[in-house]
Amino acid sequence: MRTILNTADAPAHDSFVEKKSEFIGDACHVDALADALTFVESIREAHPKARHVAYAAIVTDDSGRVMERMSDDGEPSGTAGKPILDVLRANDLTDCVVAVTRYFGGILLGSGGLTRAYSTGASIAVKAARLARIVPCRQFRVRLDYAQLGQFQQLLAHCEGEQTDAQFTDRVEIVATIPQSNCETFENRVREAFNAGVVPEPLGQVARPVPE
Repeated sequence: MRTILNTADAPAHDSFVEKKSEFIGDACHVDALADALTFVESIREAHPKARHVAYAAIVTDDSGRVMERMSDDGEPSGTAGKPILDVLRANDLTDCVVAVTRYFGGILLGSGGLTRAYSTGASIAVKAARLARIVPCRQFRVRLDYAQLGQFQQLLAHCEGEQTDAQFTDRVEIVATIPQSNCETFENRVREAFNAGVVPEPLGQVARPVPE
């Protein structure tokens, strides 16, 4: 799976004109369908004179359930929201929303023309976006002496992991996020590097976006 990294306040953006109608595509990352609706409303507010703001959104919850929502916003049924949703599906995207705004130019496009135009509007927004692969990961808590920190950070980088939290008291306590495919290697190398004096404590599974 993939996602869009652009935020709602700085969405991916592009536009084109088809038979005097302007189509504007905007795309951003969202964590919930409610966030997608909020984003679409912000687009409406930014384009008060636009005839239509169609959209589609896909979100995957913590249990892996995929939720989708779309709207034609007054265009003929199936000619706006569905083509946008199809673009998201074709690009294997989740946790994102794409809104396509139309300023009507006075020339009817017909159902086929509308479908192509909204698909193009979504496609150019996705093309303009910063994309990331969603990598299944596992988190570990690791407790270290300060003298061990540098060696651990090198090992973490070698396993394509990242430090997602740290507390510094008399010792260092780190929460590390490791790609699922590298977890066994990570655990073994930590034990070997510190003669079993440091043992990663598994915390749970998460997903991490990795920029493409």
